[in-house]
Amino acid sequence: MSDILDLFITRIYHSPINKYGIEINSSELEATCYSVANDDGAGQDWCEKNNYSGYTSYASLDDLPWRFPIFKDLAKALDLHVADFADELQFDLGDRPLVLNGLWINVLPEGGVHTGHIHPNSVISGTAYVSMPTGASAIKFEDPRLPMMMAAPPKKNDANIGSQIFSYIKPNVGDVLLWESWLRHEVPMNLAEEDRISVSFNYAWA
Repeated sequence: MSDILDLFITRIYHSPINKYGIEINSSELEATCYSVANDDGAGQDWCEKNNYSGYTSYASLDDLPWRFPIFKDLAKALDLHVADFADELQFDLGDRPLVLNGLWINVLPEGGVHTGHIHPNSVISGTAYVSMPTGASAIKFEDPRLPMMMAAPPKKNDANIGSQIFSYIKPNVGDVLLWESWLRHEVPMNLAEEDRISVSFNYAWA
């Protein structure tokens, strides 16, 4: 009899944002995201200069939880989700907690993409989903071992999700996804006519 061990597991956390009883109204959050995007001239300029599809506050605003009560509540909820995920990952954090060190808005219009990337200088990253219209793109995760696979054969079309080289997850509005920040991911082209809106964030080890 042979044993097969699953080693070096890559975990993705998927949960409703309101799981811990901190109510985040998706309609209010969407309206706030649009309000910020319309008023953030510096962010709009950065997106235009860097050929970014749509709008992001990543390079312009770093204090959304201080500016808007709904983002303050969102940050409180995310703290609880991240603590839960860190426990699942069996991190030994000692007396140094994981702290929110970045939170930003993403508005991706029809035809917009967000190419593959990681989140340096962070431990856990994630996204809360504000608007996911029909046809909006899923988030795509890449097997971190891909550069080392060399002559490996392709995977079967019906391979289980844990064996695939690329995995796609399409959350619902009001969901949050978390992953370790070294995991490469991207957002393929948004095929919906409406905007795909999300709030992304990073947690660092303080």
